[in-house]
Amino acid sequence: MTTRLGLPQWTNFLEEWLATKGLNILIWILGGILLVRFVRWIGDRYDLRVDKRFHRSDAIVQSEDAKHQRALVDVVVWTVIAMIAVVVVLHILSVFGVRFSALVGPSAVVGAALGFGAQRIVQDVLAGFFIVAERQYGYGDVVNLTITSASVAEGTVEDVTLRVTRLRTSDGEMIIVPNGQILKVNNLSREWARAVVDVPVPADADITVVNETLTAVGKAFYRDPHWHRLLLDAPAPLGVTNLELDSLTVRMVARTLPGKQFDVSRALRVRIVQGLARSGITVAAKMPAESAGEA
Repeated sequence: MTTRLGLPQWTNFLEEWLATKGLNILIWILGGILLVRFVRWIGDRYDLRVDKRFHRSDAIVQSEDAKHQRALVDVVVWTVIAMIAVVVVLHILSVFGVRFSALVGPSAVVGAALGFGAQRIVQDVLAGFFIVAERQYGYGDVVNLTITSASVAEGTVEDVTLRVTRLRTSDGEMIIVPNGQILKVNNLSREWARAVVDVPVPADADITVVNETLTAVGKAFYRDPHWHRLLLDAPAPLGVTNLELDSLTVRMVARTLPGKQFDVSRALRVRIVQGLARSGITVAAKMPAESAGEA
């Protein structure tokens, strides 16, 4: 059959459907997109406000509450976006006349199948919830994550969601770790950190002179205005930690602001070498790798 304009009869049905149900679906889709963009805009505005507040303040590192709140806002934003998507999809199904009561049986079968196939996703989401709730780490923290493959992921936290954690390494690489795969969290920037420098000296060196020199270096380093603001106390020697045939190792430690232990340990190493050289003590040609850990 054709219409008076010579068009097939089905075009009238299509035109009527587009003017009613089709327009309804389009409005819901556009409304959902706009609402998602608005929610993401709120999250981005919050992040921008936190950054501005931090840069305008005299603080060197962000507070633990600020990092936790930022991670919590990111989780809330993505949760709201997921809820909006579910509501829009359910409404579109209702417009097409799908009865949800008729989906109880098939949905149970599909749900059971997805339950077996999506165990990893559920595990990731639950782990992400406890990471945020327990404040294990937040945005900007320097962390060392041990994952199930016995490997280690280390870097600065750039994003925390209920499913994954995104880290940025010192080389600029992005590491994405599913939260359910994390076995151990080593937070290197929680409240305060410790810079550790192991100094090898000849076995025949006068250990008393070495300790006095390191103590003087630590006090001078602490008085330096540039490094004083990063330190919570003056670097001090702990004594001999390793004894070998031709050398002995003296450990020097200092408490620093979160995440600043690496900068402090590198600068302190230079001061130690210079101080020992002025005292006539030769540092071993090969020094142990510096280590720094969470307090």
